[in-house]
Amino acid sequence: MNSKIIKALKIILPLSLGVFLIWYSLASATEKEKQDLLHYISNAKLGWVVLSICLGLISHLSRAYRWNYLLKPLGYSVRLSNSFMALMAGYLANLGIPRSGELIRAGLVSTYEDVPFKKSFGTIISERIVDLIMLCLIIAITLVFESETLLSYLGDKLANPIMTVGFLIIGILIGVVLLKLLKRSSNPFAIRVRNFGEGLLEGIKSIYKLKNRWGFIFHTIFIWFLYVVMFYVIKFTVPGGSEIGMGAILVTFVAGSLAISLTNGGIGVFPIAISVVLLLYNIDKSIGLAYGWILWGSQTAITIIFGALSFLFLPVLNRNK
Repeated sequence: MNSKIIKALKIILPLSLGVFLIWYSLASATEKEKQDLLHYISNAKLGWVVLSICLGLISHLSRAYRWNYLLKPLGYSVRLSNSFMALMAGYLANLGIPRSGELIRAGLVSTYEDVPFKKSFGTIISERIVDLIMLCLIIAITLVFESETLLSYLGDKLANPIMTVGFLIIGILIGVVLLKLLKRSSNPFAIRVRNFGEGLLEGIKSIYKLKNRWGFIFHTIFIWFLYVVMFYVIKFTVPGGSEIGMGAILVTFVAGSLAISLTNGGIGVFPIAISVVLLLYNIDKSIGLAYGWILWGSQTAITIIFGALSFLFLPVLNRNK
């Protein structure tokens, strides 16, 4: 299949799925549920929404600051304003083209701070590895305290564990064979791939060269703490939301984190996943959907506004580059 068609499908299919899920969630709702949903969203307590937005911005700023910890061991001192705007521009790009944000982010820092692309991209991979560990840790904590609820939600969606392990082993073996072939090959393309990989590896290894390792750890915990608190404070925006306990918040956080990767920025699927989880805690469907839409909408608004401003101001504030 033509590569251009494949690229287009990667953009169109997730977005189409999100639009379909929005239509389906509204089409399957009763007239009363639609009216309730509209009422809850239009009458949301703005003070809590603003607080959630502020927490989101602080988490993004902390993430940009943490990124600088990884760049410094490589010999690059990046201005916080540039790392923050590159981060937000990357988030905005992800809404349009999934997984493109990391490339945009690394490219912007390469352009305005003279950090080699492959090295900055390597540090972003390091971040992703650390964040995956944090997500797994939160999932583990949630399983301990809310195992029955979470497993009932994921039970029908989990793949056969034996098949999963089998595919994982096959993938690792194929990867090992390909790496050996790349190391021995004198093909110009293989050499370019090998050099690029070495640059990525240097970026990934930067985490072991940190001078302020505790600062990096603090910001990592702080970022994920804010993510959970963002979920928590939004519950006060809708009637009956105050009844949602911390256990339910953790489960919705896990479900939302997993759902957000299915479509562009979680459009459509995120609110549905939240409402499905809250139904398990006897929270009305309309309240759950309103909770999900308010949370998704407020954080997406941050991404759109600050991402667009970042694309606008990066060249203005870096005129000499």
